[in-house]
Amino acid sequence: MSVGDQAAPAISIIVPHYQDLHRLDLCLSALMAQQGDLDFEIIVSDNMSPCGEARVLQAIAGRARLTMATEKGAGPTRNAGVAAARGAVLAFTDSDCVPDPHWLARGVAALSTYDFVGGRMVVLVADDGRMTGAEAFERVFAFNNRRYVEEEGFTVTANLFCARALFDHVGGFRTGLSEDLEWCRRATTVGYRIGYAEDAVVGHPARADWGELVGKWRRINAETFGLFKGRRHGRLKWGMRNLALPLSVIRHAPQVMRSPSIAGLPTRLRALRTLAAIRLWRMGDAYRLLFRNPS
Repeated sequence: MSVGDQAAPAISIIVPHYQDLHRLDLCLSALMAQQGDLDFEIIVSDNMSPCGEARVLQAIAGRARLTMATEKGAGPTRNAGVAAARGAVLAFTDSDCVPDPHWLARGVAALSTYDFVGGRMVVLVADDGRMTGAEAFERVFAFNNRRYVEEEGFTVTANLFCARALFDHVGGFRTGLSEDLEWCRRATTVGYRIGYAEDAVVGHPARADWGELVGKWRRINAETFGLFKGRRHGRLKWGMRNLALPLSVIRHAPQVMRSPSIAGLPTRLRALRTLAAIRLWRMGDAYRLLFRNPS
């Protein structure tokens, strides 16, 4: 592992961060525990956290190099990390994530088969036996990265591997839209092949309550609307797409009742209530975006 060595490492791990020092510490501890004969560096790209650069450096505690990203947004923050990176291979995760000890080795190995790779995501909760409705909902529905990769052609940026040369060819992440989806679509459009690495595992904490869940979907709605409104008939398609959200509750209810990710009738009922509530909220928010952005 390389932190401040003069020789360029083979792999650069990019970790965007904003004001979450405790989880950053957990993430860096997991990255320092990576197994295998790996030559890598860790770049923490901080998006001007209010706590200040000195506090971020204190949390890093010599385990990574720090770069400061002055442009707001997750995409520009990742781009700043790439600009500081020295490796020929880039591995992306997020500061609130906990990569498995074999994550890096197995994700990089998959690049021998595919041009860029997304690994498996697992949803972490504080207590399996006492999940909130939001946690149970996320356990069932969040981060199905196999489906994203194999059916929709993109991977979440919390678990992404690619060559630096590929990234430079495709260009950086953009802001104001779903940067993971948009970046991957750009990559596949110019002919790069995406693949799924089941054994390159990253844990991501579930949203713990309704407020956190709404915050997540407010951001996703805004980013997805940004993609739709730039397309031909995109606004009409957006409106029609979101009309179907209430019906999707009925379609997905059996998935909640059968899912092996949660257990016990009370937990499943909490997940069902959250499913219905968040789908109705998303529809209302989608039309708010549509009518507040008339052109």
